[in-house]
Amino acid sequence: MKWSSFIAANGLFAPIHAGLLRFGCSRLTVQRLDPLVNPGQIPSTHLHQIIGGDSFNASMDAKSHDIPKLSTCTTCQFTEDLSNYWTAVLYFKAKNGTFKRVPQRAQQGMEGTQGGMVVYYMTDALFETQQKSKVTAFKPGFRMLVGEVAYRDREQARDFRQLTYICMQNEGTREPETLHFPTKPCPAGIMANHRFPTCWDGVNLDSPNHRDHVAYPQTGTFESGGKCPSTHPVRLPQILLETVWDTKAFNNKADWPADGSQPFVWSSGDATGYSTHADYVFGWKDDSLQKAMDANNYVSAPTLKTQTIAQQNKCQVPDMVKEDFDSWLTKLPGDIMVH
Repeated sequence: MKWSSFIAANGLFAPIHAGLLRFGCSRLTVQRLDPLVNPGQIPSTHLHQIIGGDSFNASMDAKSHDIPKLSTCTTCQFTEDLSNYWTAVLYFKAKNGTFKRVPQRAQQGMEGTQGGMVVYYMTDALFETQQKSKVTAFKPGFRMLVGEVAYRDREQARDFRQLTYICMQNEGTREPETLHFPTKPCPAGIMANHRFPTCWDGVNLDSPNHRDHVAYPQTGTFESGGKCPSTHPVRLPQILLETVWDTKAFNNKADWPADGSQPFVWSSGDATGYSTHADYVFGWKDDSLQKAMDANNYVSAPTLKTQTIAQQNKCQVPDMVKEDFDSWLTKLPGDIMVH
């Protein structure tokens, strides 16, 4: 069953039996910081939007930075999740060559959340009738990166499965998914989907490129029940990040490039969409994630503590870079060129 059919038949939040956490996280900060790819560098190369725990900073060494102990709050609904998640930021490029940051909006049922994303942790495919297998929760110090900032074509993008876009016609639109930016105005915004690899080598919490310690299933996808390769035998929860970029203010095609091309670019300088990427640093308290995954719940999680959206919105970190990224700009932050 596809997303749109499921929503039409059951409603967005209908109960099903697959093991699943689905929760909203408001914006923690928007800055040029990247403790994975550019550790200790202020500023990093391009702008990111970040959610999660407030211990986030430019230097988060896996051995010395104990996220659950150092964080005092989180922008996520479940207070046990002090992890950090981040992606690049979407910009609109006007016909005159100037740039304006595209705001993010909350999804249905999470209205009031400032910016941010919706986060999923899955034990099986979303539409399974019962939980078929167990997953091993991430360990303290675990981190990973999905996507490649330098990619600019479809063949390159095939290295990563299910990094996609949805041109939303309404709140329930979940198909079709494309690997590139939508080419037409999207009435309800553009949803960016980041699905992380779900197989782990069982030894390394990270790797030099933040990718080699994890892998995709040998064939198919996590949702299709694909088996993990022998090199990465440990099955992880499927993490999916959904970000809805509110493009409504930029849907007048008279403001789009004269050549008819689509006008959106990532803060990394990519106008194709193929460079979409996301970072994850694990920071759940104790064994709270494993317990939640083992409980075979859908959305509600009685083993976890929730907080209000107002409390989520209060959690922030200082502006360490102090640059203007919201005005109409003649260049992307960091003087990144579109290429």
